[in-house]
Formats: sequence, structure tokens, C-alpha cells
Amino acid sequence: MAPSNLGYSLKEAGSHFARNLTTSLGAVVTIFLSLFIIGLFIVGSAMITSVVGDIEQEVTISVYVSDDADDDEVEALGEKLEAMDNVQSVEFKSKDDARRDFESMSSNAEETFSALDGENPLPRSFVITMQDPSQVSDTADAIKADAEFRRIADNGDVDESVRYAQEEVSRLFQITSYIRIAAVVLVALLTFIAFIFINNTIRLSITARRREIAIMRLVGASNGFIRGPFITEGVIQALLGSALAIGVLELFRNILVPALQNSLGSLFNVTLPLETYLMTYGALLLVGIVIGLFGSAIAMRRYLKV
Repeated sequence: MAPSNLGYSLKEAGSHFARNLTTSLGAVVTIFLSLFIIGLFIVGSAMITSVVGDIEQEVTISVYVSDDADDDEVEALGEKLEAMDNVQSVEFKSKDDARRDFESMSSNAEETFSALDGENPLPRSFVITMQDPSQVSDTADAIKADAEFRRIADNGDVDESVRYAQEEVSRLFQITSYIRIAAVVLVALLTFIAFIFINNTIRLSITARRREIAIMRLVGASNGFIRGPFITEGVIQALLGSALAIGVLELFRNILVPALQNSLGSLFNVTLPLETYLMTYGALLLVGIVIGLFGSAIAMRRYLKV
């Protein structure tokens, strides 16, 4: 669309928008709802990713060693664990550390140790934090396969001496994967719906003005001159829908998210950085413009035949 045609296109698009207010507002509302839900899923997916990331950081592997193992063997195992793939850090816990952890988690700890005549049955252990928690199973299997560890595993039981919440971790990553796939599919579907609605709205506009278009072509108007108002109208509808979606999401960020965070307390952190919202708003604006341009262009290509 040439710059000289821009003023005319804007004027005609605005005039037609006002004359067909119901249809135009229907297109704007549909685009708004589609883009709002798209934005909501993008933000929701980012929140879930953040929460899962926090939970993933809590996923650790506990490696228990026998009381019969001497200190040199235990130290050598610790060094070997630190050198393994996917291991970020290794923390050694003595029997006294294990007892203090147990006492902090159990209200009956004192009675338990009294019944054991003060003896501490809890083994020494290594607590392993991983670089990629999703690979926890592979890391645990690598530890179990290590010959040095197998020799000094607690009670000689390799499987029981390497522990992590296997079932819970597997379910967590499975659910996360499903949520991300569902979000991508829904975003694509909603974008397609908004695209189709813009296409249909512009098609109706063209049908209603076929006589006018035919006259313009007879007097020598170029295709670009004729297309300009329709494409501009589609872009205006998409921009209005995008602006409404961004406005509602901004209300969501400033009102609902703080309320949700207060209700969750320190259990989960659903607060996202402002940059995440700005990127989402930019994506919605871009999607809106693309929907308006391509929806209008395709409608023109298919139906502007006189």
C-alpha cells in the first residue's frame, strides 16, 4: 500500500467500520477473546514453568553409604560423584547431620532415639543436586552401576541406597510435558479461529461493496488502491482486539496475580518478571497484525473478482 493511499485507506476503513459497527465489533471481540486466551495460556505456561523449575531444583538424589566403610572410601566416592555427568553439587551428611535432619522433621525423634539407647542408626549419605533434574533417573542409574559405590552401599543394598521420589518426579515431568503440548495446540487453534473470522468479515465487506469496487476498477483504480481500505480495516480490527487483550492481561498482572500469590504464600511463586509480560504483549500485537494482514489479503485474493 503506497503512502499516498494511506490516508484514503484509513478514512475508508474508518467509515466502513462505523457503518458496519455490529460486524466490526464482532470481529474485534472475537480477536480479543482469541488473543486474550492465547496470552493467558502463554502467561500461565510461563508460571507453570517457573513453578516446575522451583520444584525441579528440589529434586535431589540421596546416596547412602555403609557404616563399615572407612573415611577414605567415603571421600573417594564423594569425589567420584562430583565428577559424574549432570551432577551440579554434592553435599556430604554425617550421621549427626542425618540425626539433626530427622529431629527437625519428626516430633517423636527424641522418643525414637531413647528407645534405641541413644544409638544412631541413620547412615551417612551424599545429597546430589543435578544440572538437569529431568535426567534424574539416568544419573541415579549411573550411581548404582558404579563399582566403588556398590562396594560400600548401605547394608549392601544398591537399590535402597540410592533414593529419590521416582514416581512423583516422573509424573511431574509427564504432566508438564502434557501442559506445554496442550498450550501450543490451543494457541495455534485460537490463532486460526481469529484468522478465519477476520477473513470472513473482510469477505462480507467485499461482497457488500462489489458494485463500488467494480466502478473503481472501470475508472482505472489499481488493485493496490482498491485493496488498501480492506487491508487497513482488517489491521484496525486486529489492533483493537490486541489492545483489549493486552489491557485485560495487564489488569490480570496487577490485580489477580498479586492476590493469587498472597493466597499461595511461600508455597509456590507465580510472580513473573515484567519482561515476560512485555514479550507476551509484543507477541500478541504481532500476531494481531499478522492475522489482520493475512486474513484481509487472502479474503481479497479469493473474493475480489468483479
